[in-house]
Amino acid sequence: EGARVLSHGDHRVAMSFAVAGLLARGETTIEGAECADISFPGFFDQLDSLTAAC
Repeated sequence: EGARVLSHGDHRVAMSFAVAGLLARGETTIEGAECADISFPGFFDQLDSLTAAC
């Protein structure tokens, strides 16, 4: 199921949870997800565009 998870300010954790959340049933919320901008600005926009057709 989806879950509320914490990135703890780690961009790698935030991006990993985002990808894992794609496979979860229900909604996954990542607290502190904005830290992904440290290494990949626009990560969530890119992820959205890649999964839009799914």
